[in-house]
Amino acid sequence: MNDPRTPVRRSPRGQARPPPTVPIRAEAFDDPHGTVLYWLGMAGFLINARGTLLAVDPLLQDFDMPVLIDFPLQAADVPRLDAVLVTHADNDHFSVPTCTALNAVTQRFHSTRYVSDLMRELGMPADGHGIGDAFSVGGVRVTVTPADHAWQNAAPQPGQRTFHDEDSCGFWIETLDGVIWAPGDSRLIREHHLTMPTPDALLFDFSDNEWHFTFDGAVEMANAYPDADLLLHHWGSVDSPEFAPFNADPGTLRDVVVNPKRIRVLAPGEPFRLGARLVV
Repeated sequence: MNDPRTPVRRSPRGQARPPPTVPIRAEAFDDPHGTVLYWLGMAGFLINARGTLLAVDPLLQDFDMPVLIDFPLQAADVPRLDAVLVTHADNDHFSVPTCTALNAVTQRFHSTRYVSDLMRELGMPADGHGIGDAFSVGGVRVTVTPADHAWQNAAPQPGQRTFHDEDSCGFWIETLDGVIWAPGDSRLIREHHLTMPTPDALLFDFSDNEWHFTFDGAVEMANAYPDADLLLHHWGSVDSPEFAPFNADPGTLRDVVVNPKRIRVLAPGEPFRLGARLVV
């Protein structure tokens, strides 16, 4: 695991890149002692919570933009998943090729009501949820949290539906070993994003974009939970230095985040054990 003080690698066009990919092996799907997370690249995570297997926003193949990483896992190599959780319909979160490939080994897909309708049209066993709804997957309890990411309405295409805030969401994931918060893509909702109980791990999007938290908003959110591990994602995966949602740089965080040793610059596929603490 990279120390946040270590300079990140750079792409030929100067974009920050994560450490080299660590392939996710078959033993990652075994029943561990504790809860282990693996960054899949992009905004995706694999979570093994004492044998309950979840994938959050998995994208493992066939993205429509050039990528900077090797994916740590092929969908064809996934033996089973108890659930896939999808925060919203953007194709870097709801990857239709990936979810289609995972369909045969996934017990259930969970998302918002809008996205679950899209899933069912594609033959996926999907449950749609409203904001505030809760459901269980094995020994894990998941609560659906709000998001503000209806960016499509700012420049609607002819015939486009009107998007609603409840079409996007986050997930508050309670395991026996602690809480993981995947807030999804969102503008900062102060009365929500700054007032939750402290999670043990925050899946942290720090891209400086008006339809995301913005950099300042992400820092404010991180500092509202000074003891939460920050598992960086939504950076270093897509070759797009001109597009803010994909080109964040972990080096910008160390001097502005309280307790910076909790910044986790993971390689794709690198395991992170929930509750692990650095001694610096």
